[in-house]
Amino acid sequence: MSSDTTDQDMTEVADVDGLRDAGRTVTMAAGRPIALFYHEGEVYAVDNRCPHMGFPLSKGSVEDGLLTCDWHHARFELARGDTLDIWADDVQTFPTQVRDGSVYVDPDPDPDVPPETHWRNRLADGLAENLSLVTAKAVIHLDHYGEGFTTPLETAVEFGTQYRADGWGRGLTTLGAMANLHDDLAHDEKLRAMIVGVTEVADNCDGEPPRFEQYALDNETLSKSRLKSWFRDTCDVRDATGAERCLRTAANVLDREDLVELLVAAATDHIYMNNSHTIDFLNKAIETLDHVGWDRREPVLATVVDAIADASRGEETSAWTRPVDVAELCFDAAADLPELIAAGADNEWDRPDDFVETLLSSDPHEIDEGLRDAVAAGASSEQLAHAVAVAALRRVAHFGTGNEFSDWNTVHHTFSFANAVDNLARRTDAPAVYEACWQGAMSVYLDRFLNQPPATIPDPGAGADGDPADLRDRLLAVLDEQGGVDEAARIVAGHFDAGGDPTALKRTLGEGLLREDATFHTLQSVEAGFRQFEVADTDRERRLALIAPARYLAAHSPTRREREQTVTIAERLFDGEAIHEDTEG
Repeated sequence: MSSDTTDQDMTEVADVDGLRDAGRTVTMAAGRPIALFYHEGEVYAVDNRCPHMGFPLSKGSVEDGLLTCDWHHARFELARGDTLDIWADDVQTFPTQVRDGSVYVDPDPDPDVPPETHWRNRLADGLAENLSLVTAKAVIHLDHYGEGFTTPLETAVEFGTQYRADGWGRGLTTLGAMANLHDDLAHDEKLRAMIVGVTEVADNCDGEPPRFEQYALDNETLSKSRLKSWFRDTCDVRDATGAERCLRTAANVLDREDLVELLVAAATDHIYMNNSHTIDFLNKAIETLDHVGWDRREPVLATVVDAIADASRGEETSAWTRPVDVAELCFDAAADLPELIAAGADNEWDRPDDFVETLLSSDPHEIDEGLRDAVAAGASSEQLAHAVAVAALRRVAHFGTGNEFSDWNTVHHTFSFANAVDNLARRTDAPAVYEACWQGAMSVYLDRFLNQPPATIPDPGAGADGDPADLRDRLLAVLDEQGGVDEAARIVAGHFDAGGDPTALKRTLGEGLLREDATFHTLQSVEAGFRQFEVADTDRERRLALIAPARYLAAHSPTRREREQTVTIAERLFDGEAIHEDTEG
């Protein structure tokens, strides 16, 4: 009996002679099943539900002080319940006492740690060992204790920034995207979003060496211009170590907007770096800081350095230089930007109705001239970035299904890049954002053949008819079958025409997304579409922002839904269901 347990806490549960003869029994105390074992002259009591998947531990074997579950062979030390198998979790034990031939247990002992602390620790175990069921159970339990968003996010960010030598990658980007989606989702999908984010971080770090951090420079009086120059120069020559030291120093001495300016400048010095991922990773790192707090800016932003310094560069590829050197158009525009910005300094620009059509031109010089004219007429970097994002969204919405399936990724990369630039433009008005606009616009140009012929999407008023709730059900049904790309577009358009609530439509798209084993790009696509819906200037743009990801999601659905099976098991275990009974008979 533990020192904290009194006789008043104890409940009589069994006859000791009967237990000795049988070796084990199951009793109920305080509404919970407890397995009793007589082993090596001692009485032990444990929760009868295996913490792994709920199998009755009374059916297990006991030898040499270890209780082994008979289903997945998890092993537990009988006296304190500690497991030898980290995927299983420790089992709850109960203090016992033998008096006058009877066995007593304390069915409600004080926990060693608060339950929310236990599940935070289990989340860390799941991340470290890449155990998807463990992370799913942890997120669900943390939600029960009111920590279903903040704790998984902060824990995964801390883990992901420490245990991947290459720094920020698809795992943390997915986590940031899922955090952004969180408010748009129904409760069950909120849990799934955080489970997806956490498990993707674990998977992206699995088997990777840890990250060894550099140190900030000691001189905290360095100016913004000098730090910016040093950071760009070190990134340019692929000196990631020097670049990280400069960035960590900047994170300590610059304000938020200046820090974003420094990063965007380096991320746009070369063309469409890392095939769009550099600017996207940078944007997601910044957005993630909005969720976890900018006091973490130094370790978080330092992980983006490799994505800038070690990235591939568009000007090194034939796609950007042959047969038309569109990379050179971008560099020429960057050189001319000071003059163009000065010319438009006193002007106010209203985007012409045909400006997005200009960005979709088959002539890159026409696109270049349109961008130049806009800047000289006073277009802000935010206005220009948003127009490019709309053009990129059009490429996804009108992607022709006669193209190779892998080319969905091509238009997605452009849209992902443009969406990131659009979001960064709302944080800084630095000239480098204009440079990113040129790069995004030229990527839209390079994707032109994937809209020939363009897929038809319904105009306002021409979509499918029906009750909005029925349309949402139909959308989920379409996502259950292959080949529903155009039908998904018609349903989404029809939902707008029927006056359906966009909030409900987004929840349905979120449900359709998160029940799948959605790939990195599919998760990005839906999150970016939701973001473009928020910043849209017109009703037509809002329609487009949900039609495009609906088409992309339909093209990539259904999947095996292995992740959903894991989440379902975790939910059923949380509800106390007997999972093992499904396997019997």
